[in-house]
Amino acid sequence: MPIDDRPFRWRTIAAPAFGPTLLFTIGEGAIMPLIPALALRVGADLSGAGVVAAMLLVGVLIGDVPAGWIVGRIGERIAMLGASALAALGIGLALLAPTAVVLGLGMTVLGIAAAVFGLARHALLTSVVPAAFRARALSTLGGTFRLGLFLGPFAAAALVAATGDVGAVLWFALLMCGLVALSLVTLPDPERILHHRSTPDGGGQSPAGVFRTIGERRGVLARLGAAALVVSALRAVRQVILPLWAVSIGLGEAETALIIGIAAGVDVALFYLGGWLMDRFGRLYTAVPSMIGLGLGLIGLALSDLSADPVPWFVAVAVWLSLANGIGAGILMTMGSDLAGRTNPAPFLGAWRFVMDSGSAGAPLALAGITALGGIAVAAGVFGVVGLIGAGMLGYYIPRQLPGAE
Repeated sequence: MPIDDRPFRWRTIAAPAFGPTLLFTIGEGAIMPLIPALALRVGADLSGAGVVAAMLLVGVLIGDVPAGWIVGRIGERIAMLGASALAALGIGLALLAPTAVVLGLGMTVLGIAAAVFGLARHALLTSVVPAAFRARALSTLGGTFRLGLFLGPFAAAALVAATGDVGAVLWFALLMCGLVALSLVTLPDPERILHHRSTPDGGGQSPAGVFRTIGERRGVLARLGAAALVVSALRAVRQVILPLWAVSIGLGEAETALIIGIAAGVDVALFYLGGWLMDRFGRLYTAVPSMIGLGLGLIGLALSDLSADPVPWFVAVAVWLSLANGIGAGILMTMGSDLAGRTNPAPFLGAWRFVMDSGSAGAPLALAGITALGGIAVAAGVFGVVGLIGAGMLGYYIPRQLPGAE
């Protein structure tokens, strides 16, 4: 029976498809707001802390190269189990790190694991979810990431407040890796529930095939892909600049984690609405407003540097950025799935995610460089303008590259 003709029931896949992802992201979300504080603890300055935070996203970019091949070669569940073990290795390196360089290496390994983990779940949902439900399914996956980024900082804030040691969040993240592995082993396999079989006989592309696919699909990747790259860049800047800004205005680690966690709650609240809007009206109607909001939010953050009381401004901008980001939940994964097709989507998704994550990895490094040269307020303003340019690119290219889903 064709996949689109089979009855699709959310309850059959909710726990096994999204549960392990939630656990993985809670651990990741506990670490992310405190990477700058961890870096400062081992001797980094503010711009150096930005580089260490960016290494997580550099690792994601590196992991995108072999991820499609790995998932196609060994299957989705085993790939996620391996990614959990690799994440535990990266966290272990961070725990033992005597210098910022070793801490950055640990974050890179964690990013590689996150890339494999994320592509495995993305490829499965692309293959098995009917097109009429695609945006909602992938927005729910995006919302699961956001829920983890919402819960993780609260766990981090509680741990730091209770122990007085920012390193406690690394032990918590290590525990979450173990729970991810346990959930993958004990929960039903969604591949079997949905009558889908990965191709563990080498059906995925070789690692070098990512670049071959980029060459073959260079037209769409140079147009819509470039616009989506800006989206991923702004999202990465948001994740890195808020903890850096908190450090620059003198907020403590627990307060930083708490504020970012509260703001992340807005992301969680909006993810399904964003998916429904995409399925109902088209991709254009969430992508463009989301980017406009991110651009204006970063410009507002830059202007708040002039305020005599920057903390209320920081809280307001953090919530605004989460609102803008939340309405666009799942947009990049949905556009990638629209372009990938249903049969063996992993090769194109690997290339798509590599292009997207080039923005995610490069933008925080650029943020660190601009911060070193001109200050963090200048960096926020520059990326705010980039966000508005990205909104215009999406408005131009989505109707031309995704005419059936605009």
